[in-house]
Amino acid sequence: MKAWRVHELGAPGDVLRWEDVPDPGPGPGEVLVRVDAVGLNFADVLLCAGQYQERPAAPFTPGLEIAGTVLEAGGGAGFAAGDRVLGGPPLPGGGLAELAVLPPGGAFRMPADMPAADGAALLITYQTAYVGLHRRAGLRAGETLLVHAGAGGVGSAAIQVGLAAGARVVATAGGPEKVQVCRELGAHEVLDYRAEPDLAKRVKELTGGRGADVIWDSVGGEVFEASRRCVAFEGRLVVVGFAGGQIPQVPAGHVLVKNYSVVGLHWGLYRTANPAVVAEAHEALLRLYAAGAVRPLVSERLPLAAAPDALTRLAARATTGKVVLLPGGAPDPS
Repeated sequence: MKAWRVHELGAPGDVLRWEDVPDPGPGPGEVLVRVDAVGLNFADVLLCAGQYQERPAAPFTPGLEIAGTVLEAGGGAGFAAGDRVLGGPPLPGGGLAELAVLPPGGAFRMPADMPAADGAALLITYQTAYVGLHRRAGLRAGETLLVHAGAGGVGSAAIQVGLAAGARVVATAGGPEKVQVCRELGAHEVLDYRAEPDLAKRVKELTGGRGADVIWDSVGGEVFEASRRCVAFEGRLVVVGFAGGQIPQVPAGHVLVKNYSVVGLHWGLYRTANPAVVAEAHEALLRLYAAGAVRPLVSERLPLAAAPDALTRLAARATTGKVVLLPGGAPDPS
C-alpha cells in the first residue's frame, strides 16, 4: 500500500513522504480497514513537528481519525468484512494511508446513511466537545457557553454540542468570514477577536456582568487570560489545547477568590483509562446526528495526495471546520 510517512521531524510540507509500505494485517480483536476518509487535526501538525503528547519513533504515519470499510477482522473483533466503521488508528500506523488497522475496542459502527467524510470528522473533535462539555464541565441548559476559535474543527463541534445541550452560545473568531461561519452554525452571539479591544469586557456586557458559565479554550496564551477575567461565579474554564502556541500559567489565587474551576481535557486518555466514556459519547453523538443537531462542518474534501498542503494551511489557521482527505490523487514527485 501507499502511505504518507515522516522520517524526520518538521513542518508537514517539508517532512511528509509518499511511500510504498507493506500491507498491514489485523491481530486478535483488530480490524483491517480500507481508508475511505481521513479527518485532519491540528494534532497531526504537532505530530510531524514532534510536539504532540505522543512521540512515535520515525518513520511513522500521521492521521488520527478515519472512516472506512472493514476488509478483514481479527478474532473477537465483532466486525465482518464490509462493515462501515470510524476510529483512530494507533501510531505509528496512522490514517494517512490506503489501509489502516483499528485496535480492539477502537472501531465504531457508522450508520448506513452517514457519508465517509462526516464519519471521519465525528471522532476526535465531536468526542472532545461532548466529553469536555458534558462530563468535564457539566454544561446545563440555560447556561452561557463561550467558545473560542469557534470556526475551527473543535470549536465548531463545541458550538453545535453546546446548542444541543440548550446553552446560550457566544463564539469568538478571527475575521468576518470566520465570524459568519459561527453565525451559520447557530451561535447566539459572535465576537471578532481581531476587532475587539477588550474581549473579556464584551463578554461581560453580553451576559449582564455575570460572565460565561463555561468557557471552551483551545487557544491558550492571551485568550486564557481574557477567559479567566470573564468567567462567571462557579464557572468552569475548560483547557482543551494551546493552538496559539503559549501554555498559560494558572493563577491559583485568582481561582480561589473568584470561585471558578479550571478543568483539563485530554480526550485521548479516555481511550485507555476509561473506554466506556468513548463508547457512550459515540452513541450519544449518533443520536444527535440522527436528529440533525450536529453535522460536522466539513469545509474541504481533498484527495489524499493533498495532505502536506492541507496540513500546512491548517497550521497557518487558513482553514475552517474540518478538512477531510479522500482516496485519490497522485502527489507531485518533485
